[in-house]
Amino acid sequence: MFFTLPTLLTWARIIAIPLIVGVFYLPLDAATRNLIATVMFVVFALTDWADGYLARKLNQTSSFGAFLDPVADKFLVCASLLVLVHLDRADVFVALIIIGREIAISALREWMAQIGASRSVAVHMLGKVKTTVQMVAIPFLLYDGALFGLVDTRLWGNVLIWIAAVLTVWSMVYYLQRALPEIRAKVK
Repeated sequence: MFFTLPTLLTWARIIAIPLIVGVFYLPLDAATRNLIATVMFVVFALTDWADGYLARKLNQTSSFGAFLDPVADKFLVCASLLVLVHLDRADVFVALIIIGREIAISALREWMAQIGASRSVAVHMLGKVKTTVQMVAIPFLLYDGALFGLVDTRLWGNVLIWIAAVLTVWSMVYYLQRALPEIRAKVK
């Protein structure tokens, strides 16, 4: 359960955080640091897909893995956003929206689980789209250069991260609307 291949891939995303942050303290030129951090983020972000696939394929799904997987995603995204804000590549307002939503929805899911209504806030496609857009925007912002000499990754990364922020608010409203009837029923 704790040390299956899928769970180890999930743990790798958590271990990646200080590694990605640490890259920006290496005595390398900025372009090299950006490239290393970008490649690391992409590789570790891909483990999100791989761990789920392998857990199902190898029949190694577990409640611990189901708990740890979204936690690892949130840690990786939030830490990367903080690095990007520090590097002045992402707006602090975007980071607050995304990080605040993650905290609020995690708390909502915990509360819904306590009152036996976790199905009302189950993962929805909107949340998956939001995560996908974030996972594309962040490496663009980490790279911070001209990809293939054509694509201005800072520009496109900022467009995508703002789209992710809009999707973040939209998905939060969706989950709150789904939970509201359960909350009203339990509060009475």
